[in-house]
Amino acid sequence: MAQQLPCDGEGVCMLCKERVTSVTEIIPCQTCHTPWHVKCLLIPIESLLATIKWVCPDCIGSNGDSNDTSLAVGESSSGNELVTSMRAIEADQTLTEQQKAMKRQQLMTGKITSLGDDDDKDDKKKKKKTTDENEVMDIFDQKFFCTICMELPERPITTPCGHNFCLKCFQKWASREGKKKCATCSSPLPLGMIKNPRINSALVVAIRLAKVAKKNGTRETTRTVSEYVHNQNRPDKAYTTERAKKSGKANASSGKIFVTIPNDYFGPVLADNDPVRNQGVLVGECWEDRFECRQWGVHFPLVAGIAGQSKHGSQSIVLSGGYADDEDHGEWFLYTGSGGRDLTGNKRTNKDQTSDQEFKKLNEALRVSCRKGYPVRVVRSHKEKRSAYAPETGLRYDGVYRIEKCWRKVGIQGFKMCRYLFVRCDNEPAPWTSDEHGDRPRPLPVIEELKRATDVTDRKDSPSWDYDEEESCWKWKKSPPESKKPVQTGNPEDCKRARKGRKKARNASVRAKVLKELKCQLCQEVMSLPITTPCAHNFCKHCLEAFFVGKTPVRKRSFQGRTLRAQKTKMGCPSCSTDLSEFLQNLQVNREMMEVIKVLQETEEENDKDLGEETEAEEIEGEAEQINKRLKTEG
Repeated sequence: MAQQLPCDGEGVCMLCKERVTSVTEIIPCQTCHTPWHVKCLLIPIESLLATIKWVCPDCIGSNGDSNDTSLAVGESSSGNELVTSMRAIEADQTLTEQQKAMKRQQLMTGKITSLGDDDDKDDKKKKKKTTDENEVMDIFDQKFFCTICMELPERPITTPCGHNFCLKCFQKWASREGKKKCATCSSPLPLGMIKNPRINSALVVAIRLAKVAKKNGTRETTRTVSEYVHNQNRPDKAYTTERAKKSGKANASSGKIFVTIPNDYFGPVLADNDPVRNQGVLVGECWEDRFECRQWGVHFPLVAGIAGQSKHGSQSIVLSGGYADDEDHGEWFLYTGSGGRDLTGNKRTNKDQTSDQEFKKLNEALRVSCRKGYPVRVVRSHKEKRSAYAPETGLRYDGVYRIEKCWRKVGIQGFKMCRYLFVRCDNEPAPWTSDEHGDRPRPLPVIEELKRATDVTDRKDSPSWDYDEEESCWKWKKSPPESKKPVQTGNPEDCKRARKGRKKARNASVRAKVLKELKCQLCQEVMSLPITTPCAHNFCKHCLEAFFVGKTPVRKRSFQGRTLRAQKTKMGCPSCSTDLSEFLQNLQVNREMMEVIKVLQETEEENDKDLGEETEAEEIEGEAEQINKRLKTEG
């Protein structure tokens, strides 16, 4: 069967590649209004009457007219097969109107021959792939496109009848003689929109977010890391890769991580997180250097003295005598934040303060832990020469502390410093005491420098880590913060699960950002039955109707018993001054946008359901393991 192709959005015939400029050489389809080149039709148009009811090959089968079918297709045998396939597409209730149009186009261009099992399998495979990857961009590609160029809209505009087009495609369509109607449904277009179409900025941002997310996801999957060694293949001590041949530990890498905790784990390392020794990290344990300290998860950074994230909190610190303002009193100490020193060029250390410290980055992480009352693991280093509680060599774990206050004050070198009051709150006794029990709640010490302090932060709510009088121990009173980083284990299944979790979290974050952009400008919620005004603002249909309830487009007037001419009421857009009187007479839902929102929300609900099932399965598995251990112990 010979191919027949329409003209593209720029008026170029897709078959002969000739730009059609004369109106007499173009015949529009009466169903989809797509322009076709008259010379490239298989059967010429015999009369002017035939042009009035002419239907293009893409729309054959919609009305079942055999005369139109033979006129457009030409050959009877091939036309009958084509009509059968077209009717099968129209009868498929699982396809949307856009999908039916695409399948009709593919059928006419020869890309598919019929709607057989292979086609269904391809559709299911594609749908499954999209569902598994949860790519937001795939949802846009399938549900949202310009009906003129059949591509994702570039600088999208939305007509009052609820259809979306590229700005350039719409302008070219509207510039043609007599094209004052929508290219999809033939609804009349306002003259103001034809002269000055407005870009739908919410759709622009949503599409940009989806594109950036897909680009970043592709980049992450194709990136390779050289000299990377999995945790299970690392030696027990710090090691040097083949690319780093220098002696010593200047270019060494951390050895195997022995504990099963992520980098942002809060609180003491318990026996459940210690599969090697099954005892956890005990207070008083010492290590030779930061590499060994990292291997046991007490403090992960190899250089920084603070481990944390500005929006999540701080998990651990190292007291190494970096600032002269520090004061160490064992059960409590005053700690100075980071920053304010010039480390440009090749400077790796600098004792001179050159600027003020601010509550940003790691300093803000400590302040978050202060406000929430999180436990912070404390490691003392032998480099702290001014403290009587520092170890003689290496590093020592001294338990968990809680930050009770934080503030800013002018330091010894004349610059403002971020200061923190740490108070010990561990169930195990400190390494320097002869007591057999851990800490008890104690009154806060008197801090003289607080009289001259600024930006003082006190905890207003109850702390997450607090002392329980009934159990006589420190414990989590509130749920600990959820981890946002992968667990450092050597189990390949854990690594695979962590990667899958990060991918789900990334896609969920993209969906949330896209849905945030597709919110109603009145109720500030994700739109239901979205309406796009001629001024390119988006609202829920019921919100827009409720905004103008009680208002009529025409106001009746009278004077001294005489009826005057009715006055038109200006009904301005809630977000601008554009008059929407005529637009409100026939509100049309933007169905393509509604489909995108619906799919995004359904995907979000499915992921939440899967997450709940996985959590329940993990809890059941954990209970089963505990029962097995108990039975083995009793046996």
